[in-house]
Amino acid sequence: MIELCHSMVGDHPARPVLVLSNRPLVGGLEKAAAMGIPIQTIDHQALSANRAAFEAELARILQEYAADIICLAGFMRILSPSFVQLFHGCMLNIHPSLLPKYPGLNTHARALAAGDRQAGCSVHLVTPELDKGPILGQESVPILPHDTSDSLAARVLVAEHQLYPRVLRSFAEGPLACL
Repeated sequence: MIELCHSMVGDHPARPVLVLSNRPLVGGLEKAAAMGIPIQTIDHQALSANRAAFEAELARILQEYAADIICLAGFMRILSPSFVQLFHGCMLNIHPSLLPKYPGLNTHARALAAGDRQAGCSVHLVTPELDKGPILGQESVPILPHDTSDSLAARVLVAEHQLYPRVLRSFAEGPLACL
């Protein structure tokens, strides 16, 4: 899902102007609509044979809303370098590991298999290289002796919900070179 924000509006440094999803039936769309935030969906499966068309429609919508900041969360699509470059420096992503450890998928299982004592999440700027952008913030979560991927994921999700708003606030209050 993608949330677009205008910075420095009202008493909070960021306000959502759109929630956009590549999957039509995600809970975040319903929550956003209930809060009066506009929602849109571009079903990536309908455009699966044409990645360029999907990204062109995505870019059109993002530019239409002229947001200062683009926040990715649960958006499980790899974006092309040319798409990422369009929004260079203003696209954030939350990732369920303490980057640079465990970029990509299956982060919790990988942390458990490695015998790590800590897991967590990272907010980073999106760059063309998957999960390699500058890290803007991290939150650690202890790995407990009887953790499973699911139990660890649940605790990391709580940390994500705490970390992302803090990082977004700091990012929005700082100098922006976006859009």
